[in-house]
Amino acid sequence: MSGAAWAYLGALAVVVAALAVALVGTARQRPVLGLAALVPAVAGVVMHAGHLEVTAPRHAWVAVLSAAMAALGVVAGSPLTVWVLARTEPPATVTGPTGGILVGRPGAQDEILRGGTTIGYLERLAVVGAAAVGRLEIVAAVIAVKGLGRFSELSSAIARERFIIGTLVSLLWAGLCGALVWPL
Repeated sequence: MSGAAWAYLGALAVVVAALAVALVGTARQRPVLGLAALVPAVAGVVMHAGHLEVTAPRHAWVAVLSAAMAALGVVAGSPLTVWVLARTEPPATVTGPTGGILVGRPGAQDEILRGGTTIGYLERLAVVGAAAVGRLEIVAAVIAVKGLGRFSELSSAIARERFIIGTLVSLLWAGLCGALVWPL
């Protein structure tokens, strides 16, 4: 194998490993494991910023690495968003049975923003795809649809704060990963 093939194989191994760790973090409810996804993303940004390019030995390498990076953008956004939200909330705030946020006193909690996990995956899929093909107006449409769809549930300050923080983390992560998908 050529040096370029080894470079692509190594990059693919790092992205797939980060994807696996993010999946384990989601399954075991350990969002800190999502931080592993930052490794290939930061490496990609550094390579892009430094204009370091490795010529692909075959187009298939680019396609597979791009697909893995897109999957990382969709999947790892969930544990990363949960990890960031946990840093902004009191420790008593937890997620309810349908993925919504529990607010209020223990024992008398209401679940708000239900379905956030599923919506997050779909929004990241749309944003990664939009960024990958350079159609950023799709991102504006995703933000508008999400805001309008959640408008009635944003009556409390905690709901608004979590909605804004969670959406920004999710969209920034998806945009970063989408920008690293070929072609840039």
